[in-house]
Amino acid sequence: MLKKGSNYKELAESICSEVQSCLPTQFERSAAKKVLLGKIEKLLLASDINDAAPESRSVTILLSDIRGFTALAETFSALTVMELLNRYFSRMTEVIVQHGGTIDKLMGDSIMVLFGAPQSGVDDVERAIACAVEMQRAMSEFNEQNLALGLPEMFMGIGINTGQVMAGSLGSDHHREYTVIGDEVNLTSRIEAQSLRGQILISENTYRMAKSFVLVGEPNKVRVKGKKEAVHLYDLMGTTRPRAMTVPRREIRKSPRVAIHMPCFFHRLVGKQVDSKEFQGEVVDLGYNGLLMVSPIMLEPFSEIKMQVSLQLLGTGTTDIYARVVKVDQGENGVLCSLEFTSMDTAGQQTIKQFVDNQLYQS
Repeated sequence: MLKKGSNYKELAESICSEVQSCLPTQFERSAAKKVLLGKIEKLLLASDINDAAPESRSVTILLSDIRGFTALAETFSALTVMELLNRYFSRMTEVIVQHGGTIDKLMGDSIMVLFGAPQSGVDDVERAIACAVEMQRAMSEFNEQNLALGLPEMFMGIGINTGQVMAGSLGSDHHREYTVIGDEVNLTSRIEAQSLRGQILISENTYRMAKSFVLVGEPNKVRVKGKKEAVHLYDLMGTTRPRAMTVPRREIRKSPRVAIHMPCFFHRLVGKQVDSKEFQGEVVDLGYNGLLMVSPIMLEPFSEIKMQVSLQLLGTGTTDIYARVVKVDQGENGVLCSLEFTSMDTAGQQTIKQFVDNQLYQS
């Protein structure tokens, strides 16, 4: 058994170096390190964890999730989705390992990463933020590969939070793993759920520790499940450590858009449940990734709705769309809501794009 306080990362690197020395080419040695380093570290930790008492640690948690993954999984075969996810996880894991993060778990299309457990450092927050920025930047290259393979683009949202958690062994004699639990973990999940495609949201705690080296947008007060008071979330735009980097902007309203007058029906989402009360609105302009709707009721920024949009004017039937409220303004005839699509089937995406392109061509 390893001694308490052993540096798992250094030992993992030492073992990985021994494995690399047995491989004949530089490509194989580089690939082995990318694949094995994190796994070896977790195995070493697991071998020593049975006797480890749970401990309170200050940890920065990064949680990422692919936007609209459910619609993607329903459109393509399981094999294609598996291959797509493996490519995605492979690229993201490279970035995470480069920044010294520990992958806590993979959950479907989500990745939970720890900075500060099992080993901590003075630069945990700095590394977590840099890792998130690099992950979003890597998505541009990943999507170029997707398009070359005839696959759709994928977009990721990221939430980051810093706080005290309980870290230790969880499970039974048959299966046990090192993980973290606590309110700050739950809050990270709520923050990530608020993020839009290509966006990184950081908590008040994380911002307080990083404000000297990050660039953020105006804070948003958002009500999240499990918190009595609204929490402040910051849109991360860039960092200066360890080097200057910016988050690629994927502004939905910068995509081509066209004026349109089309009725729509929508339901508000409460948590993950669709509220039964239906409202009628009107779509007044439409783009590839979002729309502007006149709503009869005030909708909270960052809230989500399920829409039923009649696409008969676009040449097809009715489709369900999930969308997040980005901005609201009071208009003369109702509330103007800027919405970003968060989930829609591929057929709906293609129909909207074709309609927008045709309208632009004719104008």
